[in-house]
Amino acid sequence: MNSSNEEHALEYENIVLTETDRLILNSYKVVLEGLADYLGEGYEFVLHDLENLDKSVIKIINGYHTGRQEGAPVTDLALSMLSKIKKNGDAGYISYYSNNNKGEPLKATTITICGERGNVIGLICINFYLNTSISDFLRNFTYSIGGGKNYIAESFADNLDELISSTVKKIKSQVDSDDSIAQSMKNKEIVMQLYNQGIFRLKDSVDMVAKQMDISKNTVYMHLRSLAGA
Repeated sequence: MNSSNEEHALEYENIVLTETDRLILNSYKVVLEGLADYLGEGYEFVLHDLENLDKSVIKIINGYHTGRQEGAPVTDLALSMLSKIKKNGDAGYISYYSNNNKGEPLKATTITICGERGNVIGLICINFYLNTSISDFLRNFTYSIGGGKNYIAESFADNLDELISSTVKKIKSQVDSDDSIAQSMKNKEIVMQLYNQGIFRLKDSVDMVAKQMDISKNTVYMHLRSLAGA
């Protein structure tokens, strides 16, 4: 680290994280895992803990793009960014182009994480390896039309009525077409599947489900009570 970076580091070396701060930082680990799974291997994701700048990397995914691993130090750019935020009140993020240690091009972003007191306690860094082939990039965003092992039907409703209506119709159609379920048990099965999907956590859901299924609210409650007692 050069003298300029040492000056930046001195401004942050006394950060002491609270227990809540640590919980906040650790909560971002699963965020990075989810983003990595979604965006694919062309992206490197890094989580920095600013309490220890010498070993700030506490989570890294696809670290081969920059040759780093957990325990690596903060970068000089991150130090400079933190200094500017502190002095000028700049935005808590920056997007830019850079190169890794092999001279390969990256598109990067660095985003600050604030703790319980509003102070910057960590950083999320995302680096996209620009030499990623188009075929490798697109492979993560393709699937068999109409299905595939990762295909899950999802309802994107504008309002609560539409969400409950579409969910009831989908489950009712599946249950009605399942000959292994006795006709006398179909309504209970529908209510059970709606319950398992969390629909009854929504406001006025019992009334809306009863209306969609053309049964009484008491019948819905009866099935819910039997589920609770199971």
